[in-house]
Amino acid sequence: MSINLTLLIVMGVLYACGIYLVLERSLTRVLLGLMLLANATNILILSTGGYAGVAPFFTKETSPEAYSDPLPQALILTSIVISFAVTAFMLGMIYRTWVLARQDEIQDDLEDRRVAETPSFDAEDDAIVPLETSEFAVTTTGPTDQERAEATETPGSLPKKEGGST
Repeated sequence: MSINLTLLIVMGVLYACGIYLVLERSLTRVLLGLMLLANATNILILSTGGYAGVAPFFTKETSPEAYSDPLPQALILTSIVISFAVTAFMLGMIYRTWVLARQDEIQDDLEDRRVAETPSFDAEDDAIVPLETSEFAVTTTGPTDQERAEATETPGSLPKKEGGST
């Protein structure tokens, strides 16, 4: 199987233009970018399917290498349906924003800026977690107060003990 250079160049240009348009603030340009990305993906699937061969009907005389694989065509049909649904949804969004605001661009929101400036510290995620989190005891006797305090410390600060696991 050889690679078709023309399809690869067209696919690369479609991906580049699609990504550029998706990053715009205009919903119409975002829609055009999504459509270009969907078409580039269809070309990618088509090019990975290989060259067209004999129809995938079983006969004893035809070697298995001569058959064409129907899976890429099925994936492309699925991709077309999904991209059509996304296009219809985006057209509905574009129409609704045009009816409400008479503009197509997404405006910069003060709440978006506030969320972007908040630190990423989360008290629950960054809390100290006890080393032993199972409900079953490791030793047969209950832990002492000192062992309980050591179990809630971070793993790097625990002293080394001999025997057993820490």
